[in-house]
Amino acid sequence: MDILQLIDRLEELFNESKSIPLTRNVMVDEDRMLDIIDQMRIAIPEEVKKAQQLLGQRDRVLAQAQEEANRTLELARQKADQMVMKDVVMQEAARRAEQIVAQARTEAENIRADADEYAMNSLLQLQDELTRISNQVANGVRLLKEELARRESASVSKLSGE
Repeated sequence: MDILQLIDRLEELFNESKSIPLTRNVMVDEDRMLDIIDQMRIAIPEEVKKAQQLLGQRDRVLAQAQEEANRTLELARQKADQMVMKDVVMQEAARRAEQIVAQARTEAENIRADADEYAMNSLLQLQDELTRISNQVANGVRLLKEELARRESASVSKLSGE
């Protein structure tokens, strides 16, 4: 299940929970909440796998760009070799080959930069999402601890009052 769907389910569980009068606390179905948390533990590694796949895609794009640059360089060399027979033509071929090489390098660098930017943006989004999820889980745990402490305090009060 998608991590965002699990977050929605956790939020829905919270919204459906009964509020405790005169407090900002709610009673949460423990089994449902723990089930969602377990599913989140399973889903988060999937999100990490997706990030790794993005890095793999970036590497493939870089390899393709390098191959394209090599092909372009080879074509430029071949054209230059064909024109070696004539002096003026040879000079023109050398100049054109240098342009093609420079253009290929520029294009490869642009593709590399775009791939790096895409991977970085994807990883930053994943990092933000994981941070948000972690904060939500920590808040849920804190609220449950407070609720348990209140219940325990109420139980002790009842026992000492009887």
